Amino acid sequence: MRAVLLNAPGEIVVGEVEDAGVRESTDAVVRVIAAGVCGTDIRAFAGRPGPVMGPACGHEFVGVVEDFGADVVTLRRGEVVVAPFMFADGVCVQCVRGVPTSCRAGGMWAVAAGGAQAEAVRVPFADGTLVPVPVDVTDERIPAVLSLADVMATGHHAIAGPGRGVPGVVAVVGDGAVGLCAVLAARAAGVERILLLGRHEDRLRIGKSFGATEIVTVREGEAAAQVLEATGGAGADLVVDAVGEQEALDTAFAICADGGALSLVGGPHGGIDLMGCFLRNITVSGGLTPARRYLPELLDEVLAGRLDPSPIFEATVPLADAARGYQLMADRQATKVLVRV
Repeated sequence: MRAVLLNAPGEIVVGEVEDAGVRESTDAVVRVIAAGVCGTDIRAFAGRPGPVMGPACGHEFVGVVEDFGADVVTLRRGEVVVAPFMFADGVCVQCVRGVPTSCRAGGMWAVAAGGAQAEAVRVPFADGTLVPVPVDVTDERIPAVLSLADVMATGHHAIAGPGRGVPGVVAVVGDGAVGLCAVLAARAAGVERILLLGRHEDRLRIGKSFGATEIVTVREGEAAAQVLEATGGAGADLVVDAVGEQEALDTAFAICADGGALSLVGGPHGGIDLMGCFLRNITVSGGLTPARRYLPELLDEVLAGRLDPSPIFEATVPLADAARGYQLMADRQATKVLVRV
């Protein structure tokens, strides 16, 4: 079967790999109809450190169940399903506690299992991983459903994770797909003021349509000063870092209100001032998003027409043209790319 492969930094090809098939009685085989390109994929494409090293690519997919093992009981052949970005057994203590991303038997697509940017995927622990979607393959909501596999679930986790009620002011650092989805999640939660910090006009336009009430386009110290001025010196009750680089982490810390919360969902590649958090009573939350936990409720919202993250997909490419999709994201010409299979 065909699959997207990262041969080396900057070198994406579509090549032949072993067909996906049932190996264990709890496996399913899913024919992929849509896959996403994520910022994590672009880090690997750029040769930067991260979980994805190649050659397999992709951890977001929607597809159709083609086959499954004898112990799979919740699926039927021919139904559309969505997968979270990590598979999990669904029954261990971590899964039961609501943290399937900590499942010791689980792992991430393209790291511990085959890549999602392929014609098909073998899904371990299919019952604990896959979520049926009551639509057909031509449904116009497929892109919105695909976003739930990772970025929309992560945006939701950024807002819902702290568990401190609805904050009065939320600031989101970063205008990538995760940051934009955090804005959308904040609006859905009823947050009245949402400040979005970013520098890309097209993305900021999406952010405004998603519910951002104020836009901050300056950087570092200037950004912090602008947010503090806008909040009367208090800062934001909840600050979402959707980037993870040191500059973003520093900005997030600087604009967080004393007694507020930092929600780190950008995959931190730097550090934060722990003593500063201690002295200012700042709660640090976030973490690796338990997307499988959120999928059913978010899917219900999409199917009911109350949630539509699909505008984050600014380009669609066929599987054979995946390299162009990667380049569009690397060049900041698309917030996120959907790969049609």
